[in-house]
Amino acid sequence: MPVAFRSFAASYTLNLQHMEITVETAEKLGLRPEEFEMIKTILGRTPNFTELSAYSVMWSEHCSYKNSIRWLKTLPREGGKLLVKAGEENAGLADIGDGWGVVFKIESHNHPSAIEPFQGAATGVGGIHRDIFTMGARPIAALNSLRFGNIEEEKTQHLVNGVVHGIGHYGNCFGVPTVGGEIYFEECYHTNPLVNAMSVGVVKVGQTVSATAEGEGNPVFIVGSATGKDGMGGAAFASADITESSVEDLPAVQVGDPFQEKKLLEACLELIPTGALVGMQDMGAAGIICSTAETSAKGGVGMRINLNHVPTRQPGMKAWELLLSESQERMLLIVKKGREADVLKIFDKWDLPCSQIGEVTTDGMLRFYMHDTLEAEMPAESLVLGGGAPVYEREYREPAYFSKIKAFDQASIPVPSDLKAIAEKIITIPNIASKRWIYTQYDSMVGTGNTSTNAPSAAPVVKVKGTKKGLAVTTDCNSRYVFADPFKGCMMAVSEAARNIVCSGGVPLGVTNCLNFGNPYDPEVYYQFVYAIKGMGEACKKFDTPVTGGNVSFYNQSPDGAVYPTPTIGMVGLLDDINGKMTLDFKQAGDLLYLLGEVNDDINSSEYLHKLHKVEYSPAPHFDLEKEFNLQQAISELIKRGLIESAHDISEGGLFVTLCESGFNRNLGFKADTGKVVRPDAFWFGESQSRVVVSVSGEQQPVFEKFLQSTTVPFEKIGMVTEGELLIDGDYWGDITVWKEQYDTAIEKHMQYEDQTI
Repeated sequence: MPVAFRSFAASYTLNLQHMEITVETAEKLGLRPEEFEMIKTILGRTPNFTELSAYSVMWSEHCSYKNSIRWLKTLPREGGKLLVKAGEENAGLADIGDGWGVVFKIESHNHPSAIEPFQGAATGVGGIHRDIFTMGARPIAALNSLRFGNIEEEKTQHLVNGVVHGIGHYGNCFGVPTVGGEIYFEECYHTNPLVNAMSVGVVKVGQTVSATAEGEGNPVFIVGSATGKDGMGGAAFASADITESSVEDLPAVQVGDPFQEKKLLEACLELIPTGALVGMQDMGAAGIICSTAETSAKGGVGMRINLNHVPTRQPGMKAWELLLSESQERMLLIVKKGREADVLKIFDKWDLPCSQIGEVTTDGMLRFYMHDTLEAEMPAESLVLGGGAPVYEREYREPAYFSKIKAFDQASIPVPSDLKAIAEKIITIPNIASKRWIYTQYDSMVGTGNTSTNAPSAAPVVKVKGTKKGLAVTTDCNSRYVFADPFKGCMMAVSEAARNIVCSGGVPLGVTNCLNFGNPYDPEVYYQFVYAIKGMGEACKKFDTPVTGGNVSFYNQSPDGAVYPTPTIGMVGLLDDINGKMTLDFKQAGDLLYLLGEVNDDINSSEYLHKLHKVEYSPAPHFDLEKEFNLQQAISELIKRGLIESAHDISEGGLFVTLCESGFNRNLGFKADTGKVVRPDAFWFGESQSRVVVSVSGEQQPVFEKFLQSTTVPFEKIGMVTEGELLIDGDYWGDITVWKEQYDTAIEKHMQYEDQTI
């Protein structure tokens, strides 16, 4: 894989007239020898350096999905309320009724964030929002899913500071609220942090824009920021392992300007209703070469592009630099011939560079010129996913560490005698504790009807302005579960996302995914990938949540090994009436507490087992997809009938943490007793799946119980809401406010590192 792509390419082009293009050149640009031969066959000749550079980024894993597409195609990609299939457009589009659609997508910016956390995270946010408004939708909510190493280490604190600041800066300035997300701290992410960003937007059905080119002679425009040398070779950079020398690739990290993107958003949305547009595509990975190739291939056309007409902010840029630059806040527009003045007028109004750089042709060829000199000539189809890009089926085998998982014996873990002491440690584990230090740096209310801040729900709920509708949105994945069992663990990720939406009063609509794995050439890593995809497919079919698209991020691996397999699930759900939203907080003392779902004698892969007992290898928690589905159906019906006051699913930290989190918002406590059929640490801290805690008023208790008796869902009354005290098995564990203080301050007590680079 390429090291210092830009430095190599720059030095090579200095001697371009005197050097032959060879397989060694291709390998230094990240291409394999057999791929070099494929390119020569496609072109009928040896490519020049500019052409070879174009193939190197377009055939990188980041752009071509050459090691993953075979399995991605097995995922359910139709059905439900989807209006477009996966892969048809830049993001998923689902019908939410009354003439509205929701557009959503999640993508990674892992490698850039590992090298330059502020700009890496910031441009990740900017890029995912462009994927939304390039379809004509207005972004209304952002989420993220973050993974870092040990929070006690200065390097981790530096990365967390930079990433959180970058997300907050871009999102706050751009004017789209960050409404939710997740963050985990595990040793395996020390070198390779994961930064996954999700955007959700809304659009009137029929007013979307396609990323396609058509119509001979139709002009092609580049609009937005001027092009510079930042982000050079970024797609290739994202398709290589991270090493100590990766800092040499620092130029591969883009630089973002959220204020420029805000203007670009408004200008594009103003242009769409004029009818002047044929198609529109944002410029992210691989820049001009990617956007021209993808729109041309989709429309079955070609383009003639004059690179010297591209607005630049650095003089003397070469053809390959203009093609591969990943400068941010840019769009490619295909415009109806004769409507050029309309485009120029709007972008002049918004004070944005706007230049016609070429026109559509009909022969399927991309031709790039500099001052009338032909610099590159390639079939558009040969560059893209599903066209000429190679597709591989990699070897996979069961990981050797599975033997350690199978050897784990729960009986080897002593049953604790002091549950309160365990609970006091559990509530401050960074993966469990409040993320207040992080989310207070994000503006969660700007420009939207976000209803989650003062009425916490299992999934954030955002109002669709001008309607009664709400969108429940979430990102979910416990990667340790996937590490323990990729098939079952990924089913759990999908299920938890759906459970969060259902517990918020919504109906799941669809999934976008961000698949973060190690090196695909490692058969054990590829096994994790294959079985995670299989698990995702099973769960998505069960919940009728087709996969709308997303992102594959391989090579999250260092010399120390791969990260946990992390198939992050982004999910969107619909509330037809936002007044039907269900929150997770207890409402009043005296309400009864019920546990819905099966209680299991299970501490597998729990935070309790992993962090307190230091057990790295144990099976995934108990899970049954059919029982999960039945539970969600019951919860949904309970909410519709108005039979419960709150609903909160059980996840990290187990039942005790769930009860505490339900009490924090109104400073209400709980009285509960340990179940007698399982060991007490499993009852309170186990993470067995498919369980939800609900609170029920005394008046509704008879009707509530009668309904559940008509279902197959197990349930039991476990206690009641108190004025503030915690009473466990009759013992007083203090006031809820004391536990809340520990929960709220745990992460910020670690984040004392002062980062002078931000």
